[in-house]
Amino acid sequence: MPDELLRPTVGAGVDMSARPWRLMSQTYVAFFGGVLASTTVAFLNAGRLGVDAAKRRLILLTGLVGMLAVIGVFVLLYDDAGVTSGLRVSIRVVAVLCCMVQLRLQRPMDRAFQLRGADYGSLWGWGIAVTIGGAIAEALILFLVTVVL
Repeated sequence: MPDELLRPTVGAGVDMSARPWRLMSQTYVAFFGGVLASTTVAFLNAGRLGVDAAKRRLILLTGLVGMLAVIGVFVLLYDDAGVTSGLRVSIRVVAVLCCMVQLRLQRPMDRAFQLRGADYGSLWGWGIAVTIGGAIAEALILFLVTVVL
């Protein structure tokens, strides 16, 4: 009769078929793709890690607040000359800060994944697709903001 005390429980209740991505790889998506791309990858990765629903909603809320901050920075720094380098840097800073909050929400379950001893999945395919799609979506949103202004 096996002892219940010695049975491993770190992987209990987590689907191991979809391997999660490394947390720090998500910062590249945030820097190049923006807040929307970062939030998409963080939300998908949280599901792969088995993060509870409340923290996944916090990831989405962080993305919403980050996008509102990007729009606010855009409205404050956009002028008739167009998009300046200061504006680009400010938007990237907001995206990376938003990503850091999202990484913090995923970290406990990522540590549990590391204890399982499994390998991480590759973010190359999803990362490139989400980076391009997020950058395009964010550019369209900011274009609509300029039309409204």
